[in-house]
Amino acid sequence: MVIVVKPLPLAQTVKKVKMTLIKSISGIRGTLENIPGESLSDYDIKQFTLAYHQEIISKYNNQVVVIGRDARKSGKRIAKIVSDILINEGCDIINIGLVTTPTLGVFTNKMKASGGIMISASHNDEKWNALKLLNNNGEFLSPENVALIIKDVERTSNPSSKGKITQYNEALKDHIELVLSQKEVSKDKISSKSFSVAVDGINSVGGIAIPEFLNRLGIKKIKKINCVPDGEFAHNPEPLPENLTEICDVIKKGSFDMGIVVDPDADRLCLIDEKGEPFGEEYTLVAAAEHIISKISKPITCSNMSSSLALKKITDRYMGEYFSSPVGEINVVEKMKEKSADIGGEGNGGVIFPSTHYGRDSLIGIGLILTLLSERDISLSQLKKSLPVYFIYKTKTTFNKSLDKVISFFSKEYSNFDIDLRDGIRIDFSNSWTHIRKSNTEPVVRIYSEAETLQKARELSNKIISKLQVL
Repeated sequence: MVIVVKPLPLAQTVKKVKMTLIKSISGIRGTLENIPGESLSDYDIKQFTLAYHQEIISKYNNQVVVIGRDARKSGKRIAKIVSDILINEGCDIINIGLVTTPTLGVFTNKMKASGGIMISASHNDEKWNALKLLNNNGEFLSPENVALIIKDVERTSNPSSKGKITQYNEALKDHIELVLSQKEVSKDKISSKSFSVAVDGINSVGGIAIPEFLNRLGIKKIKKINCVPDGEFAHNPEPLPENLTEICDVIKKGSFDMGIVVDPDADRLCLIDEKGEPFGEEYTLVAAAEHIISKISKPITCSNMSSSLALKKITDRYMGEYFSSPVGEINVVEKMKEKSADIGGEGNGGVIFPSTHYGRDSLIGIGLILTLLSERDISLSQLKKSLPVYFIYKTKTTFNKSLDKVISFFSKEYSNFDIDLRDGIRIDFSNSWTHIRKSNTEPVVRIYSEAETLQKARELSNKIISKLQVL
């Protein structure tokens, strides 16, 4: 079992940042004050779109870019800016409208397009938006390609013969068909169980995609919560336990087999069990992997360095091999490709199943886990009891000093333990660990700790925090 907790003392140390522009492997993400260089301004959108075209798309003879967005109110305007720039550079655009990020990835790959841009700031609130930049396979750009795009160079337009724009409204349907075509997802077994499911779509594209997918799985009893995609997020959009009280209360008062919650672009999946208790976002990947690797000889799995030990433990249970990568979807994908992993992902609720697409996808996660529950004829809470028990304590804080100083200090402080410096610093103890790293999506330092009890995990993090404060 994994519990995610934000300690109260640290909440006071995280300053509200009025203007922010973050450039990382997770895309170009910022607040919307429209101040160049300090937020996701129109100027910055144009600059990074031009950079994406010049560094990535211009290499193709037939330049086609797929554009999609989540339901944020700023999305339609940003999509028009991006489209106009690319058309002016000679690109053809396929606009697939309101879609999930995995849908955009799947469709970009299917169409053999030159690339794709998803306009979504994932779990950030309405004050944010982002350009998620994909390659011709519908996968996030490599760190090397991101470095080319974010280098400090003034980009100028080079108008070519104008491209054209077409609208395609069936991308979600195509995505669902791909997931349903997987032998590991059994529509017959799922529909035979007459599941009753509550869905919190956080007023974005998940409110469209998840109910439609459940219907296609033969599930008729669906309770929709916050499923109108108007961009007015009903609660903090990050699918953490403290933000999921509404759906938990609905399940406790009703009769449901599970609850499903996603973030605004529906690449992260969080589950609520039949008792109205959060399953734990760390366990989404673990549960999906349990279904896949229990049927494979010597399975291979992969997750990032900030994900639960539970995935490694179940992989060991089935005599397989587990590998880790730095945080960031593309880092996990590259490690999965290198090791030919059967399944992988991130502990934030992101399931990556190579047979469908090398990207986090809530739909495949739902399909795999519902099939597992159907085959074993168990509830979600019973499934959780069968998995390794760990508690993870996640928090974040501002830290204005050099991260190099942090890494140097903790490397010496914990020199007698296993240390991994691929992404910040991770320190492995006996059946527990702590990971300190700079966020790819927020202007903060994250401190994650995991142990066999919540108290031990909390103590690990608090010890790290106290040392940070005196550095």
